[in-house]
Formats: sequence, C-alpha cells, structure tokens
Amino acid sequence: MIVTLKEIMEIAEEKQIAVGAFNAPNLESLRAVIQAAEELKLPVIIQAAQCHEECTPLAVMGPLMVQYAKNAGVPVCVHLDHGETLEYLEEALKMGFTSIMYDGSVLPCGENTANTKKAVAMAAKYGANVEAELGSMGRRESGAGDGSGEEDDTKIYTDPIQAKIFVKETSVDALACSFGTTHGIYLTKPKLDFTVVERVREETGGIPVVMHGGSGVSREDFHAAIRAGVRKINYFTYMDKAAGTAVAKWASELSESQPAFFIDASRIAIEAMKENVKEAMKVFAFMD
Repeated sequence: MIVTLKEIMEIAEEKQIAVGAFNAPNLESLRAVIQAAEELKLPVIIQAAQCHEECTPLAVMGPLMVQYAKNAGVPVCVHLDHGETLEYLEEALKMGFTSIMYDGSVLPCGENTANTKKAVAMAAKYGANVEAELGSMGRRESGAGDGSGEEDDTKIYTDPIQAKIFVKETSVDALACSFGTTHGIYLTKPKLDFTVVERVREETGGIPVVMHGGSGVSREDFHAAIRAGVRKINYFTYMDKAAGTAVAKWASELSESQPAFFIDASRIAIEAMKENVKEAMKVFAFMD
C-alpha cells in the first residue's frame, strides 16, 4: 500500500518509533526491503538517491519502486533521497513518488530556504511531501572517506533556532538534522548530541526529525535518538555490506569445478539484505 511521508510519520509518532528508510538502487535491494517489512508487518520507506543514478537510473528503478509499494501488504512510502536539483525531484514526482528530499545543506541558508520552498510548492501539486536538510553530516551520501580513520571535521551541527525559522518559512514535512552521524562506514565512534534533536523538536513544534548516516550506530544510541524525536532513519551502507559479505563467502566456498551463477549470487544477496534490514527495523521499532 503506497502512502505519503506524512502518513508514515504519523504512524511513527503515534507509536513513538522510527521508520526505516532503505535505499533500493537495484531489484535485489528493493525485494529485500519489501520482504523484510512484510514479514515484520511494519511500515517502511524505500528510497532512490540521486548519487546512485550511475548504478541504476531513476528511470529504471523509479517505476519498479512505485509498483512494489502499491502491491505491498504494509504501508510503503516511495522517497527520493538527496535530490540535488529541482528538475531531478520533479522526475521522481512524475513517476508517482510520494515524497522527495531537497538537499541544499551545502548551500547558504538563504539559498537552501528558497529552493526548499520551491520544492514544497512543486510537491504539493502531486500530493507529495518534502524532507529537507539543515546542517551537514560531512561526507556526502556516497559515504566516501579518505580511509584515514580521522573524525570528519566538516560536520556542521543543526542550529535549533535556525531550524525553527527554516521550518516556518518552508513548511517542510520532515527535517534531516546533523547531530553527529556520518554517511557511510564510520571511521571513528560517532559522538552523538541528542539535545540537538530534542531542541529542534521543541523549537519547531514537533517536526519529525530524520537521522541520516544510520548504519553502524549502536542499538542504545538508536533508541536514545528515537526517544529524543527521530522518526525516520536512513539506512543503507550496512545492508549493502551484508550482501557483499554473503556473496563473497559463497563464492569462496565454490569448488574449482563448480560454476558460479549470478542467479545464485542474487538470491544470496537478497536473503542477506533482508535479514540485515529486519534486524535494523526491529531496533527502530523497539521490537528487540
């Protein structure tokens, strides 16, 4: 059942949980996420990120995501994650996406605000919702790092007072906040400041806060973030890694005379991602 981001966030708020938002850059990941959600009977958000365009174009994955959401036995929001241009966001809306994220976090606040307002007006024409970002988590969505293990000093924590002004001026439905997380693999233990989440919620009248860079965070920190007001958690890197690890293990155990077929690798990847996603969803819903 396809639903909007606002409807998903209302479920999360009522149950005081966070809904997992999982990237689906290929059919294997899409099937894994939907299967996990249906097995646990939990709402879910499936995402296409603009940075994955080279992996599988939105024109290919977008319609598949919308169709899978419509056929699902649980509420599913189809979301465009980290959209960098209004043109790209509109492509997703035309396909039937029920939510978009305009990412102007690297821009000056005034420009981010102006572009976000345009995104909100555009999404309204399609009956869709908008997530925006204020602050910076440092490394971009790809999660690329220099491998040094050093803390990323380009992070800019979200200012709750600025968030209040931004939300009032843009009328966004959810706000991605920077409070110590990082996209991709963690090079050092994250230093999370949950008071940022609490104060953003207070200043904005309770806007759903989105946590980016969710992979690799401890169970305890996830729960603390949710209690502080996080209602959407983006998660991809570790589910992707789970698939890679499982396929590598399978390939290493093949005998020299045994052929390796992609269809088998695909099946193993789906199962590994599904189990990883289920574990994450259980944590987000306090089912563990």
